[in-house]
Amino acid sequence: MNKEFTYKNLKKSYQKAIDLGYEIITCEDYYHRKKSLDNKKIIVNRIDIDIYFKRTDELLSIFNELGIKGTFFIRLHAHEYNPFSFESFRVVKDLINSGNEIGYHSEIIDQSHIWNEPADKCLERDIKVFEAMFNYKLKGIASHGGFTGYNNLDFWKSHKPGDYGMMYEAYDTEPSFNLFSESFYISDSEWTRWKCYDKGILLKNNHKTFHEHLEDNHSLIYLLIHSDTYFKNHPYE
Repeated sequence: MNKEFTYKNLKKSYQKAIDLGYEIITCEDYYHRKKSLDNKKIIVNRIDIDIYFKRTDELLSIFNELGIKGTFFIRLHAHEYNPFSFESFRVVKDLINSGNEIGYHSEIIDQSHIWNEPADKCLERDIKVFEAMFNYKLKGIASHGGFTGYNNLDFWKSHKPGDYGMMYEAYDTEPSFNLFSESFYISDSEWTRWKCYDKGILLKNNHKTFHEHLEDNHSLIYLLIHSDTYFKNHPYE
């Protein structure tokens, strides 16, 4: 068990970033402000909700206390949670009311194979359902990786976010976004350790923590964390 991933340590890391002069922004903010961010220290703050929706509350409390925002990507077809349940819907409302961005964590290739439906039709329907249920205009999508073996990012090899009224897909290479390829990317997606990419290139065997990477003074950091990863005492609480 890696006790690096406690809420307490995560809060310390965000506070350290603020103390070092980083501005912490959403993916939508980056899209709108990309051309004016030169000579600034920026962290684009992305949070994927993969399994434990309720843990998002703890992250929101940290963000509210520190006065920062993030982009939270939400699944619609997760076996693990119902985004429209009483409690999950309350959390989403709190995210929106606190000034955070919410986005769609899509699984459209998985849907296409499982339901025998065209992926583009699945996406169009999901966008309509997401926006109607949350009364919120979507700006961005992040492709989720699950257990089917299919890569949901494959859809975007032949489609563009703008085709569906979106500003960006989280890994798209359109000049208007292209964040992954232009940033220092830090992710907790290996669950028990960090990984990082420099302008799209994996730095093998580099498992420095978010906290440690801050010392390197990268001008643009793309931070991906998962609500599932963090805990107060242990991962199974």
